[in-house]
Amino acid sequence: MPSLPRGEWSVVGSQFSVEKRTKLRSYFCIGRLPRQTLCGLLLLPALAGGHPSQKAVPKKASAHRANELTLAGLRPGRDKLERAEQLYRSIDPESSTNDSQTVWKDLCRKEVLAIDFDTEKRIQVIRAGAVPRTGDCAALPPSPWKTGRGLRVTDPTAKVLQLYGEPDSKSPSTRDGQPLELWYYAFDWAGPDVPQVMEVLCTRESPGESGHVVEITLAAPSL
Repeated sequence: MPSLPRGEWSVVGSQFSVEKRTKLRSYFCIGRLPRQTLCGLLLLPALAGGHPSQKAVPKKASAHRANELTLAGLRPGRDKLERAEQLYRSIDPESSTNDSQTVWKDLCRKEVLAIDFDTEKRIQVIRAGAVPRTGDCAALPPSPWKTGRGLRVTDPTAKVLQLYGEPDSKSPSTRDGQPLELWYYAFDWAGPDVPQVMEVLCTRESPGESGHVVEITLAAPSL
């Protein structure tokens, strides 16, 4: 298997290793992208699999299981960058691209879509995340950057549970000082030909306020 320019990372059991997950989060801000426009908004701290606050979900709580194949209408491991460019050129005609990643920004919908690809331009990782709104925008239809089962950034965490069931684990995280929680889904049980990992970053629930999705990541089985 050819290694990716950003460093190899793979599924170990049903969890990424600490080193591999660190490289994934760090790489999201490497390249020619302006640090303040993307990195400062989307970079998350590395999450250690052995963190004492990480909560593994009991197997009996994961009876409802559903895997995911696509995010933003694209399937990691199958589709190539050309298809993404055709789909989203109209949303952001000045997308940022380096040797292994392209980023589209939809500031009216307050979202950004980042795609990592290999040397053959085959999509490996897809990430949709929230960014601050800038400027005045007219009312728009819902974002096309959703999973195949219909999960979007800003959706309530109750919808994540409805669509995919309980995650394999939940880990604490932060962004810009905001306490967040990362929900980790391993899809290895669905076979080697489907995306193997999905991560959903959510705000934490508080009294009188439910959590909601701020970022979705879907990774190809070759990683």
